[in-house]
Amino acid sequence: MKPNYEYPLDLDWSQADMVKVTTFYQLVEDAYEKGVNRANLQAAYQGFKQVVPTKGEERQLGRAFEAVSGYSFYRVVKQAQATTANRFKMKE
Repeated sequence: MKPNYEYPLDLDWSQADMVKVTTFYQLVEDAYEKGVNRANLQAAYQGFKQVVPTKGEERQLGRAFEAVSGYSFYRVVKQAQATTANRFKMKE
């Protein structure tokens, strides 16, 4: 993990929307660093999708997040969909 990076956020989002997006980002980090509860991640992704409904914007934020953190939303969400386990951890 790269220390002290900033999450890609849209300053036009409401405080509640920023919390939803930030929660999703944190769970993506957890999926790589220590493992994550699949249901929590999927719920956070649904919240993220309420804020970022378009695939284009999701991809743009995903690329920006991966550039600063080294972690991929896309791979984490795909892994959550593919697994039946309650918890999972990403392999580097």
